[in-house]
Amino acid sequence: MIGKEIRIERIIDRNTRRSVIVPMDHGFSLGQIDGLLDMTHVISEVSEGGANAIILHKGLVKRGHRRSGRDIGLIIHLSGSTSLNPDPNDKVLVCTVEEAIALGADGISIHVNLGAPHESKMLEAAGHVVKDCNRWGVPLLIMIYPRGKGIDPVSQQSVGHCVRVAEELGADMIKTNYTGDPVTFAKIVRACSVPVFIAGGEKAGDLETLTAIRDSVQVGGAGVCVGRNAFQREDPRGFVQALRRVVHEGMEPSLALGKSVTR
Repeated sequence: MIGKEIRIERIIDRNTRRSVIVPMDHGFSLGQIDGLLDMTHVISEVSEGGANAIILHKGLVKRGHRRSGRDIGLIIHLSGSTSLNPDPNDKVLVCTVEEAIALGADGISIHVNLGAPHESKMLEAAGHVVKDCNRWGVPLLIMIYPRGKGIDPVSQQSVGHCVRVAEELGADMIKTNYTGDPVTFAKIVRACSVPVFIAGGEKAGDLETLTAIRDSVQVGGAGVCVGRNAFQREDPRGFVQALRRVVHEGMEPSLALGKSVTR
């Protein structure tokens, strides 16, 4: 596993054992969305803001990830679906581990939706990716969510089930929903042997987002995988800097934003 250990140091800070990861794979599913129209610029902004790693689809690696500025970890996403599909939760593999390695990936990510109609195919595909990641010594981030009819996407039971499935599949890192409650989230991360990151979700207020992240890391979370809540900000670089202060320094959200907020 020495290859995984070397590569994961480019994704997770060796001192804090936490990470700020910014996924930028949303264009595949949503099209030309705000924040991801000038990929070269936004990659530079989050890099200079201090993100530990970014997540891209294979075709966008050429948009300037390592040509200038601060160098950060690169995770290549293997899963895809579009919002034009009647079932956008049906994720299929659109890249291979070998392709990602050839592009310089430090890590791989895949997406699994538990409870979705095509859950079995996503689990089967994940099993093959885990095998290839172990073969090549590349760390795997499994993005896994409870998404199905009648399923509570933030309950301790459903989120905990997702985390357990990802761990049993062989994930090296897991991204999932935050339960919204540090007590229930603490029980989930304590029962897991690999780092668990919370998803950022749709764009929300600065303080609201940072407070949820603060609460999650205080009870054992490994940090955050935040996309739209970072790259759709008016100042993505400044907001990523605030994320770093909360995740790596344990700073209070209002101080991390550089302003006083009365609750």
